[in-house]
Amino acid sequence: MPQTIFEIILTIFYTLAGIQLLYWLYFLIGLLRTKAVAPEPKGTGVSVVVAARNEIHNLRALIPRVLEQDHEKFELIVVNDRSEDGTLEFLVNLEKNDDRLKALHIHDRPEHINSKKYALTLGIKAASYENILLTDADCMPATTQWISAMDSGFRENKFVLGFSGYTKLKGFLNYFIRYETILTGIQYISSAINGRAYMGVGRNMGYKKSLFLEKKGFLGFQEVLGGDDDLFVNKYATGGNTTVVVGQEALVISTPKLTWKAFLRQKHRHLSVGKHYRTGSKLNIATFNLSWILFYLLLAVVLTQPFDPLIVGFIAGGRILLVLLTFFVSSKRFDYSFGWPGVLILDLIYPFYYIFVGVKAAFIKTITWE
Repeated sequence: MPQTIFEIILTIFYTLAGIQLLYWLYFLIGLLRTKAVAPEPKGTGVSVVVAARNEIHNLRALIPRVLEQDHEKFELIVVNDRSEDGTLEFLVNLEKNDDRLKALHIHDRPEHINSKKYALTLGIKAASYENILLTDADCMPATTQWISAMDSGFRENKFVLGFSGYTKLKGFLNYFIRYETILTGIQYISSAINGRAYMGVGRNMGYKKSLFLEKKGFLGFQEVLGGDDDLFVNKYATGGNTTVVVGQEALVISTPKLTWKAFLRQKHRHLSVGKHYRTGSKLNIATFNLSWILFYLLLAVVLTQPFDPLIVGFIAGGRILLVLLTFFVSSKRFDYSFGWPGVLILDLIYPFYYIFVGVKAAFIKTITWE
């Protein structure tokens, strides 16, 4: 390779490495700024809203777990979206035993709005309390302090973002899912702490009912499948109105997909929402992921040419050490166990996977809510 061309490539490589180092340093600083928030069992009233479709198996486990929460004043609203698995009868019978449980049943859906958003809208409108806490039917609060911990975040702000991990199982797929979940958490949690909230996950987040009604709910993206969590946050959350609550007491554990087909379908649905983000958010995410993949591509080129191993090794090694440190700190802050040494391998694989599924998701037109 001509020396001039190689020098240009090396300069670009150093630039990409610098961008990556800045991103990971930004994430690490955000995580280090997290502060423990004491749960408030006697805090304000909270309405937990869950939208479910053919989820009777999961609801049998979730509902008792929510109703045993150590919080003085709360209710659980389950919106049954046209289920055909006995959910209606199950909820009707369960309502008789606990007045904190409120079940709503959808038999028909308007054509102008996505089914899950419609279910959540009905649940939020029916809420008795101002503080709305969201989770999914296939999730489970890690402790009986979940509502109290998340409620503490409402003391000053309108949005409360939490972390939701996945159950640890055997196999590479499960490890990959948990890796991606922590990586996503690192990004949106640290960004929110640093004053640039851009998304949350509907498995564990909340906002004020008055804010939802003021903004006319999901108006503007009501027909988009997904986005009931991250698009609403992306559109209305700011550094001044968002609180992050993490740790064991605020943790929610979800059921992971068991096959690559199911996982990729879920991932395509999530990524297809990204095109509706604010321009700044899209540029930020694209810059991070593109610099990541180009860093490794150009590193491969650099390694085939005569170079100063001390400088390149210091840069590449410094970056991976920063990545490992960020994952280690995140697992401590989220109180979510993760075998972080495997990050060494996935750090090389993930950016290529992300570009592949991201491009595919951009062209998928028909996705359904299971």
